[in-house]
Amino acid sequence: MTGWQTEFKETDIAIVGGGVAGLAAAITAREAAPSSRILVVEQAHPERSGCLAAGVNAINAYLHPGETAHTFLDFVLREFMGIVRRDLVMTMAAGFNKAVDRLAAWGVPFPRDREGRYLRRGRHAVVVHGERIKPLMFQAACRAGVEFLNRTLAVEFIVNEGGRVEGLYALGIKNSTFYIILARAVICTTGGVAGLYSPSCPYSGLIRGIGWYPLFNAGSGLAMGLRAGAEMTSLEARFIALRVKDTLAPTGTVAQGIRVPQVNVHGENYLEGRHLTTVERLQSTLAEEGAGRGPCYLDTTRLTPAEARQLEEAYLEMCPRMVLWWGDHEESPRDKPLEVCPSEPYLVGGHSLSGYWIDSRRHTTLPGLYAAGDASGGAPKKYVSGCMVEGEIAALSALEDITQHDLHLTCPGETAVQEAKGRALAPLKRTNGLVAGELEARLHKILDEYAGGAVQGYRLMAGRLLIARRELKKLRRECYRLTAGDSYDLMQAHRVVDRIMVASAMVEHLLYRKETRWPPYQERADYPVRDDSRWMVFINSRYNRDNDSFIMLERPLEEEGGL
Repeated sequence: MTGWQTEFKETDIAIVGGGVAGLAAAITAREAAPSSRILVVEQAHPERSGCLAAGVNAINAYLHPGETAHTFLDFVLREFMGIVRRDLVMTMAAGFNKAVDRLAAWGVPFPRDREGRYLRRGRHAVVVHGERIKPLMFQAACRAGVEFLNRTLAVEFIVNEGGRVEGLYALGIKNSTFYIILARAVICTTGGVAGLYSPSCPYSGLIRGIGWYPLFNAGSGLAMGLRAGAEMTSLEARFIALRVKDTLAPTGTVAQGIRVPQVNVHGENYLEGRHLTTVERLQSTLAEEGAGRGPCYLDTTRLTPAEARQLEEAYLEMCPRMVLWWGDHEESPRDKPLEVCPSEPYLVGGHSLSGYWIDSRRHTTLPGLYAAGDASGGAPKKYVSGCMVEGEIAALSALEDITQHDLHLTCPGETAVQEAKGRALAPLKRTNGLVAGELEARLHKILDEYAGGAVQGYRLMAGRLLIARRELKKLRRECYRLTAGDSYDLMQAHRVVDRIMVASAMVEHLLYRKETRWPPYQERADYPVRDDSRWMVFINSRYNRDNDSFIMLERPLEEEGGL
């Protein structure tokens, strides 16, 4: 702990996470209340952080002429077999187009048709040259007067005696500073959770650090909420992406952007003429493999030279490593088809349902704490524009909250601060124990083998899940033996602790839902049938810190937040 200083900061709204949702929240708050103090706490740098760090080539949530918030809700209900928070989807969809217009106003290039409309890519998508979305949003936030605390890892919410969140503790990784950040409201926009399971492409994942979702998204915001007693929802609704093998490049860029067929090893288009949901397309690919008709491919050999060039340019906007892969192999997209594979499972509220349980104002079950984007649950298919809208709603709700209530922040006492600092820096004190990599390897082994990893074909069963529960409880105790030699090691130690906490909650959810609703996201080998008569409910949980256990809850579909 030698050399670590302590610094107090005070703000009106603290936003934890500088991704798309966080920046949209920050800009909205400053524009709505120019005198307000808005602080973004970001573990990296908002100019190139989060899942949009490299950009994107399509905005996948947009209402074209003829589409409405109601038709989008119908689409989402079908995609997720009826388990959807209607109030969240409707309020989100109502703001899609405005969010896209804001990006365009900030300078993000959108190709347009002859009538000046955004260029369509599918039913709910528009084409974008989005490599600079994050830099342009960061510039807009700076112009609005948002303050930033970068290279700073949030580790714990500050909760007063009345149960209200009044800020957070954080670690300045570069300047060895322990921050006490007091805030009248806190918005969690830390994104989803990667790194729970072993990488689906072991060489790429372990050696080159490649994953579909950012590997530095360790679920810190969700873990902080769990430890503070916040209610979470739908952690059993994992997300498994269908991606290009070895690079984990997005397949939609090829299948939807260039309209390339998806074929089995015999060249048969096994998706042709079938109107499938996202999870059903993944399941169909796994079925082809299981029937001996794999590997499966995106047949890029049919592209014209111009289309091949278009594909390369599209990947440069979102996943440049795909273009680098072609260059490394001295190939073009036309030389051979792209083999596809499923990723490892993730928890991502923007694609699936997992995250904080919130009301339509994006308020969590903890007073003073809001959640938006990939960290909030119940409203899938957010993508870029939906995450922006949720950030905007959370910001306006937080402003209304702190304006209507005369909130006087109470600075934690010296004893409380020193205890929190001691917890945060504990790994630096230990000379003997475990390093983060050891616990992470054990976490991967537990989840891969007993909680529906790729080695188990993503299938779940009670016997294995009960073993996972037992082993994760042991692993939570082992966290108290973590050691760290420097600030970077300390950051890794906190990340693995957070992953273990979120994984523990996820296993409880996977055990609780005794049906198969979203195969292979959630596929119970011991309960292989979807059961609408019993399981048309949200599965929620709270963590009981006093006895290290989880309280499981059911929430009806029509309940708007249950707060």
